[in-house]
Amino acid sequence: MSHQHNRTRTIVGQITVGLAVLALFAGYVFTVSLSWISTASAATPATKPKTIQICHGYGCAFRSRLTLTAADGARFRSIMAAGSGSARAERAALSRAVVYYEGRAGQATGFKDRAKTQVGKPERGQMDCVDEATNTRNLLLYLKERGLIRFHKVERNVSRGYFLDKRYPHFSALISEPSGTKWVVDSWYKPMGGAPDIMPYDQWKVRGQLGTE
Repeated sequence: MSHQHNRTRTIVGQITVGLAVLALFAGYVFTVSLSWISTASAATPATKPKTIQICHGYGCAFRSRLTLTAADGARFRSIMAAGSGSARAERAALSRAVVYYEGRAGQATGFKDRAKTQVGKPERGQMDCVDEATNTRNLLLYLKERGLIRFHKVERNVSRGYFLDKRYPHFSALISEPSGTKWVVDSWYKPMGGAPDIMPYDQWKVRGQLGTE
């Protein structure tokens, strides 16, 4: 009887330890799940207003305040929803988002920027590539922090050309896929409100020539 009793106590003890381990594991999973939910819900609501500085006048010589309202946020959410299926679709949606954003930027500055404006004497409302790249990146960050960009990361702006290679210095906003593929979002080649060039960074990097950029 004593042997049987000890065996029973051993089995009960093993079951108790097993249940305790399962409880700890369940608690861990639950904690991780709560952490993931908290992280997932940490994105700024799409319709939360935000004031953004719009650069213009060449090299951000002038700055105008643009407040993106709840209505703007809803509009961006609608635009980006069309790109929710893939990275390629998202880039197409980003192009439309830039077009809408530049229209709002024109309202903020009171001017309609010409295409391919070069550096020169500060001219209010006109944008060189530094202005364009800065403004586009501000939009991309606005969309990203609201969870409206899912397939790309917003990178630092990039540049190419330095005169000695017979190319003008030129800047652009940049995004990347998890695979490492990088894409420029370059709105300098079109007048304000035109669709930006969205192309692989490697192709963009070798473009440009003095006098024909």
